[in-house]
Amino acid sequence: MNPVQPTMTAERPRPGERIMAAINRDPRTAPHGTRNDALLAAGLAAVAACLALFGDAGRRPDALGWALLLGAHVPLLWRRRRPLLVLAAMVAMIMPYHAMDNNHFAPTPAAYVALYTIAVTSRPLRTILTGVIVITFATSVMLTVNTHQAVELLRVSGWIIAVLFFGVDVRYYRQYVASIVERAERAERTREEEARRRVAEERLRIARDLHDLLAHSITLIGVQTSVAAHVLAADPERLDRAAVAEALDDIAETCRTARGELRTTLEVLREGAPEARGPLPALHGVADLAQTARLAGAKVELSVRADDVPPAVGAAAYRIVQEALTNAVRHAGPEPSVGVDLRSEDGALRLSVTDDGTGAAPGTGAGFGLVGMRERARSVGGTLDAGPRAGGGFEVTAVLPLEGGR
Repeated sequence: MNPVQPTMTAERPRPGERIMAAINRDPRTAPHGTRNDALLAAGLAAVAACLALFGDAGRRPDALGWALLLGAHVPLLWRRRRPLLVLAAMVAMIMPYHAMDNNHFAPTPAAYVALYTIAVTSRPLRTILTGVIVITFATSVMLTVNTHQAVELLRVSGWIIAVLFFGVDVRYYRQYVASIVERAERAERTREEEARRRVAEERLRIARDLHDLLAHSITLIGVQTSVAAHVLAADPERLDRAAVAEALDDIAETCRTARGELRTTLEVLREGAPEARGPLPALHGVADLAQTARLAGAKVELSVRADDVPPAVGAAAYRIVQEALTNAVRHAGPEPSVGVDLRSEDGALRLSVTDDGTGAAPGTGAGFGLVGMRERARSVGGTLDAGPRAGGGFEVTAVLPLEGGR
């Protein structure tokens, strides 16, 4: 027995909403346009027939007059697609109808609809020219029939002008509504693009943090493990238990630090924890990085002469130094001498990390360390250069504007 699946039905718009949608919509793009125009033509033909029958008994149309009157409503089926041709076809049938001195008011509603369609779908200049031509041509025809009727037509031509101006006004209103909708859609697309850009930037930031953290920690753990293995294998009979214990303690401390930083980094990915990121790393943590590198065998000389550094600049400098020390420990050879210098000068934080090592072995420098450091510098509007030194070793220099992180 299959369970009954609930169905979702879209709520039908209210009559007022449907009317406003019909007013705001371009008639050329309206759904079921031909069907609606057929109903409109039939309704206007019925109105014209009633006016011809009951309006003026002395001018009731004969058979030809009825044919011309009702036939003038047929072109309205195509009023949305060919408004000028529709008006021309109606004029071609209405003018003989008037020339036969039939009821002159009966075809007026259909003519007004044709004129309104031209005004609402054409440029204003074309609408004005159409109005002038229609009034001039109709007056000329009526002068050949009845001078009094020609004067009467000129008197009521204000209605023709009013219909044309109403159509122009509706056209401008629809263009205004369309421009509002377009701006709203463009703003929505801009918000979506901005959201996607922020998501991409956040993913890149997390990837950089994970790379810096894992590369630094794993490198130090590898070096410390090598130290412990060397102590164990050097002279088993004269085992230096204190050195082994110190190496293992350093490994455990590195693991604890890495675990804490990894937890802080990954908490931002948890749903419902937007404030779980924790404080940014800063310059005061550079001393810990230097001490960790010393435990891995590097001889680090640290100099920090910088005060009042913005958090973003401090975090970028911390990560750059972290990656540079990791590369020095990994690639500079045993017991490298590393110099780390950070100083505020000319509105910027200037950073330099140099070593006297031999550099990476061929084929081992295809990681993302240098790319990540450059991205860190660019994130606060700074620049970074890295490469071998003329006298041997490797050097990383960066200039981070202090205004870039405020």
